[in-house]
Amino acid sequence: MARRCGTKKTAKKKAKYACKICGLVVSVDNLCGCVDTCDIVCCGEEMKLTK
Repeated sequence: MARRCGTKKTAKKKAKYACKICGLVVSVDNLCGCVDTCDIVCCGEEMKLTK
């Protein structure tokens, strides 16, 4: 279950995460900015930030 960020500020940055097992790519359009990293999990492992 996804949790909502407690802050109302949103950083207008984009990020892409990729699964090294199946190749799924997730694009995040608006990062919340409340924490340095968020855990996005696919195939039982944390997805890695791509450039």
